[in-house]
Amino acid sequence: MIIYIDLDDVLCDYSGAFNHAIALTPAISFPQSQYGFYANLEPIVSGIDVVNKLRQSALFEPYILTAPSILNPLSYTEKRVWVEKHFGLEFTQRLIICDNKGLLKGDILIDDQVSGRGQEHFAGELIHYGSEQYPDWRAIEDYLVRLTTKGEVR
Repeated sequence: MIIYIDLDDVLCDYSGAFNHAIALTPAISFPQSQYGFYANLEPIVSGIDVVNKLRQSALFEPYILTAPSILNPLSYTEKRVWVEKHFGLEFTQRLIICDNKGLLKGDILIDDQVSGRGQEHFAGELIHYGSEQYPDWRAIEDYLVRLTTKGEVR
């Protein structure tokens, strides 16, 4: 089962860093355009652990699927650096940076947004991270375990 996982506000705390940067330097309207912004984002609680479990499972093929920031051309490199820092060099081969997530084929997309970057056109199942049904990584992990125990994973 191919699972795409968004990076910003799903695996790393983009909004927290953005809000903190605005509070510290309100004159900078786009803190995400600053060097080091993406590379230094803090991980979301349990996200790395759950993704590592998916990586170890024979049932799942996890990829990170993230959109670039047009305000920071370094975001491509910094997101790659973040993935290596938290998952190791090997997993950087599973990093996909694409502005239209609906172009990819897969079984599940885990994203904090349901539209805007092609999520609404993704042919597989969209898991809305941060929603009432999937408020955190534990809820997503529980759902994926239920899928595997029901025999719904191909």
